[in-house]
Amino acid sequence: MSDDQRDFVPDGFVVPVGLDAGGFRLEPLGAEHNARDLAAWTGSIAHVRATPGFVGRGWPPVEGMSAEANLADLERHAREFAERRGFTYSVLEGADEVIGCLYIHPGKEDPGRVRVSSWVRQDRAHLDAEVYRTVSRWLAEAWPFDAGRIDYAPR
Repeated sequence: MSDDQRDFVPDGFVVPVGLDAGGFRLEPLGAEHNARDLAAWTGSIAHVRATPGFVGRGWPPVEGMSAEANLADLERHAREFAERRGFTYSVLEGADEVIGCLYIHPGKEDPGRVRVSSWVRQDRAHLDAEVYRTVSRWLAEAWPFDAGRIDYAPR
């Protein structure tokens, strides 16, 4: 782990374990979300790839992936969260329906920046702007990042 990744959030910062925004909620992405996460993005590949922040990134893969490969990806995100190197949340509706995902990571080219991206399923596209506004406000109020360092493509 590089020094930039280790210093992504200050040692004393208590990372939020979620957010209840009324119409949706966030909780750390983990293995327990595997089947629902896989169904959410595989049913909306074209929509996710056209979402600001995902255009041109090559994710999600148009050919999809196996449940085992998706689980490995979710476990990697959970390790990053536990190690405070990146924070990925499931976007949930109701009790446990996965409708999207939120990623908060150090910038790849400039680890001093904060790269934020989110997507919602195609059938929940009407929530994309609300997720963006809510997460932007949450980042300003609950996270230790200077607003000028955050790269989050507007909706």
